[in-house]
Amino acid sequence: MTDKHNQGWHFDNSYQRLPGLFYTRVQPAEAEQPEIVLFNETLAAQLGLDSSKLKQELEIFAGNHLPDGSMPIAQAYAGHQFASFTMLGDGRAVLLGEQITPSGARVDIQLKGSGRTPYSRGGDGRAVLGPMIREYLISEAMYGLRIPTTRSLAVTTTGEKVHREAPFPGAVLTRVAASHIRVGTFQYARQWGDKQDLQTLADYTIDRHYPEIANDENPYLSLLNKTAEKQAALIAQWQLKGFIHGVMNTDNVAISGETIDYGPCAFMDAYDRQTVFSSIDRQGRYAYGNQPEIGAWNMARFAESMLILIDDVEEQALPKAKAVIQRYLKLVEENWLDGMRAKLGISDKKEQDVVLIQRLLDLMEQHRADFTNTFRSLTLQQLDTGVRLFQSKAFDKWYQQWQDRLAEQALSKEEAYQRMKQHNPSIIPRNHLVEEAITEAMSHQNYQPIHNLLAVCKDPYAYTKEQASYAEEPPDQPYTTYCGT
Repeated sequence: MTDKHNQGWHFDNSYQRLPGLFYTRVQPAEAEQPEIVLFNETLAAQLGLDSSKLKQELEIFAGNHLPDGSMPIAQAYAGHQFASFTMLGDGRAVLLGEQITPSGARVDIQLKGSGRTPYSRGGDGRAVLGPMIREYLISEAMYGLRIPTTRSLAVTTTGEKVHREAPFPGAVLTRVAASHIRVGTFQYARQWGDKQDLQTLADYTIDRHYPEIANDENPYLSLLNKTAEKQAALIAQWQLKGFIHGVMNTDNVAISGETIDYGPCAFMDAYDRQTVFSSIDRQGRYAYGNQPEIGAWNMARFAESMLILIDDVEEQALPKAKAVIQRYLKLVEENWLDGMRAKLGISDKKEQDVVLIQRLLDLMEQHRADFTNTFRSLTLQQLDTGVRLFQSKAFDKWYQQWQDRLAEQALSKEEAYQRMKQHNPSIIPRNHLVEEAITEAMSHQNYQPIHNLLAVCKDPYAYTKEQASYAEEPPDQPYTTYCGT
């Protein structure tokens, strides 16, 4: 059934002009008693949607009604999951279509948790409320942190129970993305399509995301390069903010360069390169310190899928692709190093900066110093004498070296600290606060803690009084995240 009210939807469905190999037309399952519990009015306005009318038509966000112009599909893709290659696809998500925003941008509107599809692999296609709240919270906090990310428009409860290890309230998340084209989409085309299918997908991706390379001498090599550049910039930002994705499978690598899929993700508290939160990452494959190298591994899998397009003779394409991977590794290091300089108020470049930065991180790891709050304290020049790191003589020595380095540059000390404020968040969505907010919503239908957390995370660089209590460090106890499927 099509909704007849005009809420500002302006859909196109260009993905469906690809070969049928890439998707299956489906209908989202209807929810028994839908209720919007979270709605992103700011994002709705950016999309050109009328919030007042949309909230009255809540069944759109449960999948019961379809917006005018939508043509729902489930996308097909594959992926290396913990290095094992498998066929995947949207097993619990439905792409309603592509909204054309007032600015002319094209974004996917997807319902996550809207029932079975042909790619469900025996699953029920449903989602539990807790993980959908989690994705809403973290994705919007990432947006506030200025890290490229998919966005969350709404969370809608379904009035039904979803059975996992126990019955939980069901929900649907409305996700907004530049696109849902993944490295795994190209792997799928290479494995189950022919060369023409792969080229059609590549041409579509270039037209949608990187039209400036369409007339390059080798646009497919340029696509590999562009994607590697985006991933290098993205993963460097993760490292600079202490974000751990938790499941960096190739099906979770968006060609657009956005962070996608907030399953077992979390933010690091005490600095430790080996930090892992995911319950399923028992070997630490996706630990914080491994993320840049895993990014290179994922780009290598993308390159393998593209070799036949880069050169008709794959053996001749191989050295070109390897050069891109090497460039990625250099770029992620350069992006990270530039970001660390900014976090320390350094505006120019000197070779010894690497030693200065690494020495601080080593001291932080040695003393289990909180990642975010260490840089917050340096930014505010408030070095709490109760913090072990700040009590050490080794830190005193480092601090003096840092001050000497700041004195060598053109920026004044005041300007350097202002620079630090722009790159060091006052707060992050602390894991324990996220869990407390989700528990309140799940157990007591109290969404106020979520709204409070969203409000202070909207501008994490503001350093307001309201943010101070959210910056307090959590109890030092083990924390584990789960993928939510």
